[in-house]
Amino acid sequence: MKQLPDEYYQLLEEIQATDFVLVELTLYLDTHPNDVQALQQFNQFAMYSKQLKQSFESKFGMLQQYGNSFADANWSWGTAPWPWEV
Repeated sequence: MKQLPDEYYQLLEEIQATDFVLVELTLYLDTHPNDVQALQQFNQFAMYSKQLKQSFESKFGMLQQYGNSFADANWSWGTAPWPWEV
């Protein structure tokens, strides 16, 4: 397997941490739908997650499937290491 730059791992870890926060906020909002502060935090983290994923994909290729990531001129899905390989 080819060596990946440190930035690959740093961005991937930040994406995972941010998405974990989104899962937790989703669960909280399921039972507290009127919590305005939690809604604001959810929207902030959703925007941040989107930015992180765009940054990751611009440097390392497709991250998500099922239409959540756009393909470039070369179909690159599956060419990068899978998360359990890094």
